[in-house]
Amino acid sequence: MTILDKIIERKKEEIAVSKTKISMEGLKSSEFFGRQNFSLKESIKNKSGIIAEFKRKSPSKGIINDKVQPLEVVSAYENFGASGISILTDNDFFGGNFDDILKVRKHIGIPILRKDFMVDEYQFYEAKSIGADAVLLIAACLSPAQVLEFTELAHQLGLEVLLEIHTEDELKHFNPEIDLVGINNRNLKDFKVDLQHSVLLKDQLPKNVLSVAESGIYSKEDFKYLKEKGFDGFLMGEYFMKNENPANQFAEFISDVKNNS
Repeated sequence: MTILDKIIERKKEEIAVSKTKISMEGLKSSEFFGRQNFSLKESIKNKSGIIAEFKRKSPSKGIINDKVQPLEVVSAYENFGASGISILTDNDFFGGNFDDILKVRKHIGIPILRKDFMVDEYQFYEAKSIGADAVLLIAACLSPAQVLEFTELAHQLGLEVLLEIHTEDELKHFNPEIDLVGINNRNLKDFKVDLQHSVLLKDQLPKNVLSVAESGIYSKEDFKYLKEKGFDGFLMGEYFMKNENPANQFAEFISDVKNNS
């Protein structure tokens, strides 16, 4: 089994347990379920384009930063110009949880992407109930039909969809309802990074689709290269989170990018 296979298997077990604890109707009664969502798509167009991520650990890197608190980090991300916030809610493999979104939702005024492995409609109601504005759909663990079905459900709930692809074959998962397409520079099966591969994939997308470069952006040079190749958005986490003070790292990065643009 690949790491992705193990994550999905575990995710399905988690969802089954969650359904016994709180029903879909119960999720609908949350304080955030009726809120008007922010648009990640519009925020990417109008701000820095950076979706800054809060992430404690990953299967490929282990512990990245388990010392800082979500609110202090994401507030700084917002203050220094992030277009959106990505927050991992997978616990076993990424050290995340719903509280990481719940604790910050009332305090920030930019979109939050719930980053998780979405394989069941129940999770979309969860996302809405905790105050997320957008969800990630990973082509590698869904069929094109599931992507369309989940995209329609997300839109019914007022959530935007970021579809993540990594291979040419996964281009067939795209449909015109998708809000943003993320191209993962890191292969989810072996975790190798290849920026050029992502550029080649981007060139095969419809021209009017907002594209987001994901993962493996480790320097200002990587960012500049991908921006020059036409990417609209940039999902970055590890570059900031591996620093003892992610907020300072983000502020310095934004300053450098502006001064060199």
